[in-house]
Amino acid sequence: MNGSILIADDEDSIRESLTIVLEDEGYNCTAVKDGNGAIEAIDKASYDIIITDLKMPNASGIDVLEYALKHSSDTLTIIITAHGTIETAIQALRKGAADYILKPLEFDEVLIRIQNLLEHKNLAQENKYLREQIDKEYNFNHIIGESSAMKEVYKMVERVSQAKSNVLVTGQSGTGKELVARAIHSNSDRSKKPFLAINCGAIPENLVESELFGHKKGSFTGANADKDGVFVAAHGGTVFLDEVAEIPLNLQVNLLRVIQEREVKPVGSNQMVSFDTRIIAATNKDLEKEVEEGNFRDDLYYRLNVVEISLPPLEQRREDIPLLAHHFLQKYNKELKRNLKGINSDAMGAMMSYQWKGQVRELENVIERAVLLSDGDFLTVEDLPAAVKKSSDSEDFQMDSDKLDEAIQVFEKHHIQSVLKRTDGNKSEAARLLGIDPSTLYRKMERLGVTD
Repeated sequence: MNGSILIADDEDSIRESLTIVLEDEGYNCTAVKDGNGAIEAIDKASYDIIITDLKMPNASGIDVLEYALKHSSDTLTIIITAHGTIETAIQALRKGAADYILKPLEFDEVLIRIQNLLEHKNLAQENKYLREQIDKEYNFNHIIGESSAMKEVYKMVERVSQAKSNVLVTGQSGTGKELVARAIHSNSDRSKKPFLAINCGAIPENLVESELFGHKKGSFTGANADKDGVFVAAHGGTVFLDEVAEIPLNLQVNLLRVIQEREVKPVGSNQMVSFDTRIIAATNKDLEKEVEEGNFRDDLYYRLNVVEISLPPLEQRREDIPLLAHHFLQKYNKELKRNLKGINSDAMGAMMSYQWKGQVRELENVIERAVLLSDGDFLTVEDLPAAVKKSSDSEDFQMDSDKLDEAIQVFEKHHIQSVLKRTDGNKSEAARLLGIDPSTLYRKMERLGVTD
């Protein structure tokens, strides 16, 4: 069936004719002769569309509409009305009706109206599903990592999500700055509004102003129509300015004014346009150093950096590598239609020893490649790139188990030993470097068998 339709009309000829025409088109129809019958039908079953006459005995079409909106909010209602009651039909639209049709009915027009409404309804449901998937993917509870460094990031994301303050996310390329920005947006009261990301380093310099602030038709060669900049386009939501340090110095003063005043003047326009958009910026550069060297305005830096979230490089959260690796394994098993059961201990040891200059992004790419090329049930050292394979010769990590929790314990033991060596056995200093309490360090040493 194309869809389910409830028809409510006290005129037998209209009710019966609509039923015949719609069922011939493949719709599943239920017909009732008054408003009370329609309300009873709504209680018993769900419908895609209700077609109801405006004036009926017992309960009117407006009564049916209001009941449907309250008890079956996904159902769309079409009002049938005569010319003399168009004003009432318009009131019905204001109350929430999807459409109205004038008598006498033109069945071809009715079919077109129904088809258009169902297409819009299906699109809305798809968008709702995609929004739910995006919210699930970018919810900060699903960011991978259990290290103390990442737990600090989670706390910061939770604290700033409900605020309106500008946020600056810093960290090396590949550490997941956009993921954190999306998590902030997803957990805020702006989550149902747009999230627009713009890579400031990827826009030609002569188009940066247009992309950020918008332009009017004819304002420059190629401006064939009016265009909103990202701040206006994301009104009510969030703008993510990635690689913000790449914005040309001569435009930084304009960006500062826009952030301060919350209004923009599109290129070629004399009118200011207000917006309500949260701003999250990100950079892999040391902005304080950029300010000192004259490459970035200090007033813009302080305006953007109300709250800073610094993402740790992978070398500072190596205990997260097994978690990340298994997460990406599952992800690419699904995407590439493979069925690898896990990662063997030698391969995990190599990944734990390798220096991930490309950060989490490089690790993900390595796992994707390995899943694609692997011929066995488990990912092995032979499935890894040559550079990562070399790390398997390191004696730093000798994995005797393929189990995830045991692999993490091997790293944890090695890392504590390494830090204690650096501090000449000073446990208080080692605890400070590890970001844990000395009592926690003592418990971990005892549990893992770490000696002085």
